[in-house]
Amino acid sequence: RANMINWRALDNVPLLLYILAAKTLLLCLAFAGAKLYQQKKAEAALKQQMEMKRKLAQQTQELLDNKKDD
Repeated sequence: RANMINWRALDNVPLLLYILAAKTLLLCLAFAGAKLYQQKKAEAALKQQMEMKRKLAQQTQELLDNKKDD
């Protein structure tokens, strides 16, 4: 009698598996969201950097053009 399996304890296994699956899905979605956020942030920073370089190049060209006019 002591080594009999408590079958009633196994009644909750499907529910526990569903909970585990739901937690896993939520974690995956959270990580995917964080990755997308980081990617967008990095893209914006790169865009800003490119814009700054473009402006600097334009200003340099204007200075050179002004110097040629003198």
